[in-house]
Order: sequence, then structure tokens, then C-alpha cells
Amino acid sequence: MNEYVILAKGLTKKFGDFMAVDQVSFSVRPGEVVGYLGPNGSGKTTTIRMLLGLLLPSEGEAEVLGFDVVRQAEQVRERVGYMSQKFSLYHDLTVRENLAFYAGVYGVRGQSRLDEVVDLLGLHDFENERVSNLSTGYKQRLALGTAIIHRPQLLFLDEPTSGVDPTARRAFWDLIYELVEEGVTAFVTTHYMDEAEYCGRVGIMRGGQLLAMDTPSALKEHALPGLAWDVYVDLKQEEAPRVEGTYQKVKRDKNLEPETYSPLITALEQLQSHPKVMRAGLVSDHLRAITTLDVGKKAFKSDLSQKGVTVTRLEVVEATLEDVFLSLAARDIAVQD
Repeated sequence: MNEYVILAKGLTKKFGDFMAVDQVSFSVRPGEVVGYLGPNGSGKTTTIRMLLGLLLPSEGEAEVLGFDVVRQAEQVRERVGYMSQKFSLYHDLTVRENLAFYAGVYGVRGQSRLDEVVDLLGLHDFENERVSNLSTGYKQRLALGTAIIHRPQLLFLDEPTSGVDPTARRAFWDLIYELVEEGVTAFVTTHYMDEAEYCGRVGIMRGGQLLAMDTPSALKEHALPGLAWDVYVDLKQEEAPRVEGTYQKVKRDKNLEPETYSPLITALEQLQSHPKVMRAGLVSDHLRAITTLDVGKKAFKSDLSQKGVTVTRLEVVEATLEDVFLSLAARDIAVQD
């Protein structure tokens, strides 16, 4: 068996003057679940399409399952499964007819493999249902079924849970891990930060560049430059001094719409003006701040109090991959500037 199922070196793709993927290098070992995280347009799909031999790299090289993606693209595609962002299903056919069609494309004969896939994906109750009648979640299960019908060694899943509810997303990841237990390697693109936590390693893409790739815990420990804090403020407090910036209204008025004045916005502005806060943002009903490592709880709370912000709770928390992504993205922008 090859040491790596994917080995990319300086992989680059240009479309005219546009740099879609810029000098991307990484490797994936057998049995891994690797997430490729980034916003839409960051180069995730273009990377996959080059690894599948569907796009020729402008520069660089890559091997998939030991085959060169340019010279041996057919051998690659015979041995991998690919679930694209857009459904490649036949909506006028039933679930089983779709599976049978793709089985034929890959030269899979007999009904036993179809039965196995139907069992694995929980599609028994829908075997004779037209695809057009399925929910998005079950369409995605079927799309996964067509990608694994030929027992691939490696799965490329491009935004496989886009557009489905959190419960269906969790169920889909359970299916991915069932396949991994059977010896499949999974390479999964997503823009959902929470999904990346399910992966053994995560690559973070932005603007065509691979900013970092490591385990989620290592990224949080090493890629984040400081401490992550959850900051809860008194939502009923009277107005505090405002920092010159986006929000100019400083007078509380009972006739104003609720969103016009908010202690959270005031506190956010004060956090953003703090010399030791590198980034601050809203998180549901509280604030998240990334500070330098030398910030202490007592002094931090005192600083905010002096600025008129009443803090009800302040605590250091484990960073999220969203914190890591935003920090890496901000660092990348600073370097470019």
C-alpha cells in the first residue's frame, strides 16, 4: 500500500489572471478523515477537481492512490468516489434505479452490492421512490451511495451536507465514519466550522491558499495567537461611552427600534478599541474576544468597567475553529498589505 493516498506539491490553478489555487501542498494517509475548510470561492472545489484529473494544474503536481493526476487520470477516477456539490442524480428514476445505473457505469454486476448500499444508507423505505420526491437529506444519502457503489479506496466529498438541517448533517457524518471503519479514506470540503471538528485533520483555505493543516486541537493551540474569552455584559445597563466608528447613536430613546441601541454593540466597540484585543465579535447573546496571552481576568474586567461596560461574566474558553480561521485570515490579510 502507498504511504499516501493523496500527495500534492505546489498545486496551482489559474483561470486567466485569477488565481484559484495558489501553491497548495499537503498529504493524506490511508484511513484519515481530512476536512478542507473555507468559505465559498476559496479554492476547495478547484483543488478536488485537479486531484480527480478533471482540471489540469497550471503548476505543481499531485498523486492520488499512487497515480499521477495528469498522466493517469483514468486510473484515479476508477478507484475513487466523488460526490460533487451539485446532485448528479436522475430525478425521474427511483433510488434503486439510480444505484443500478452507477453500478453499471463502474462495471459492478449483480444485486448484492446494491442491497449492501441500501442497507448502509438506510434507504430501504425509499428504494422505489422517484428521486424527485426525496428530501434533500435523502438525496444526499443517495448521492453518497452512487459514489461508493464500486467500493472506492478514497472518497472526495464536496460540501456533502450543504443545505440540510443539523440533525441530517450529524447523521451523514456518522455514515462517513462507518465507511472509514471499512477502510475508506475521506477528503471532505465544507464551509461549516463545526463540521471540521469531526475531522482528524483540517486544512484551512482562503483566497486559494492553504493557510494551515493540522488536527483541530493543534490548530487551536498553535495557530491562535492568544487567549479566547467569552464576555457577557449586562443587557439592561444604561448607555456607556461610545467609540467613534460605525455606530454613532449614543442616546438611549424609548422610541428607537430595539436594534438601534444595544449594550452588546457598545461593549463590542469598547473591546475592539482595547489595545490587547486582537479580534472581537458577537456570538449569540454574548461577545467573543481574542486577546494577547498576557491579559489577566481581573485587569481585563476592570478595563471594561472603566469604559462603562458592566461585565456579568468573563471567562477564558477553548477556542473554536472559527476563531482559528478568522485569526489566520486576518494574519494573511496583514501580510498581503
